[in-house]
Amino acid sequence: MTWIHRKELLEYLRSQFKVDWHGYHGVSHWSRVRVNGLTLAKQTGANTHVVELFAFFHDSARLNESQDEGHGRRGVDLAKTLKGKFFEASDQEMDLLFHACSFHSDGLSEGDQTVLTCWDADRLDLARVGITPDPVYLCTHAARQQDMLNSAIARSLAWKRQWRQPKTDDIDELWEYGDIKQIG
Repeated sequence: MTWIHRKELLEYLRSQFKVDWHGYHGVSHWSRVRVNGLTLAKQTGANTHVVELFAFFHDSARLNESQDEGHGRRGVDLAKTLKGKFFEASDQEMDLLFHACSFHSDGLSEGDQTVLTCWDADRLDLARVGITPDPVYLCTHAARQQDMLNSAIARSLAWKRQWRQPKTDDIDELWEYGDIKQIG
């Protein structure tokens, strides 16, 4: 049985996070990646548990906001230490998470549907750093659909305009910003 204690996990990740919690790779980004990934998974058939874990861990062990070689691998290494405490996952799910996190910044576009969904979920949030996601570099048909691109870009730009300097540090409120309650 798979489960995640989301609030407790977020509180722990925040306590060890080395870069700006409200920055380009912080909690609001993770929230948008989760929304993107769970939305895509409805069409791709991806494992939603892995998609959600990816949202939490893919940037959780960054040391800076720019080029940070190995940050995805550090994130999945952190996930391995927290399995059983904040979440549960099968060995197969952990293998998928390892691959998704370890290679999410490498520009790859072939592989397992769950991994591809994770990568697209992250790439769809590029507008937060001024880059419009190019469908040529997206892995799944679902991510290349104009309505998906439009909604992901709108979420990114809304954060860039309004949430770069959030009015709160409350984890529930920050996490809810990414429409988490609407998706599940």
